[in-house]
Amino acid sequence: MKNIKSIFLILLLVSTVIAAQTKWKFDKAHTTIGFSVTHLVITEVEGKFKKFGGKIITPGDDFENAQVEFWADVNSISTENKKRDKHLKSDDFFNAEKFPKLTFKSKSFKKVGEKKYKLVGDLTIRDKTKEVELDVTHNGTIKDPLGNTRAGFKIEGEINRFDFGLKWNKLMELGGAVVGKTVRIKINTELKKVE
Repeated sequence: MKNIKSIFLILLLVSTVIAAQTKWKFDKAHTTIGFSVTHLVITEVEGKFKKFGGKIITPGDDFENAQVEFWADVNSISTENKKRDKHLKSDDFFNAEKFPKLTFKSKSFKKVGEKKYKLVGDLTIRDKTKEVELDVTHNGTIKDPLGNTRAGFKIEGEINRFDFGLKWNKLMELGGAVVGKTVRIKINTELKKVE
């Protein structure tokens, strides 16, 4: 009898925790998954992924300790230049044919200040997985005119592209790389609470 009561209590606790979770989805019309990298040392080229998806699960309506999973379709990369986009999809960079998706899975999402968070997780590009840390700003949570709950975030960070096998590295005669090794991640996202 004690075992049955214990099992019942555990099931009740688990169901309460699951019920307390809040699910969010990307509003793709109001989300940009972008990046920038230096070109010829003197300027930056910006790009984005047009196809992406993922899920965010939070403990209640508070975003601390959120679970974040994300993917982007490498073939959807766009820098507004077809020749450059084709090069980025080649084996010199992403090798979109062999590795069509990049993925991110969070390990922690901790509040570090008012509206400020640190997001740590595993980023996989090509066949390389590295832990990355991203700075997150929570721009606010509101009810839209239709009664939906929405939250806005800005996410920024840097990665070394060589860590992920994006190996192309043509050097200029006067020194410096044609394409920089540091890639700046720039994400603006609007999430919609899933009822």
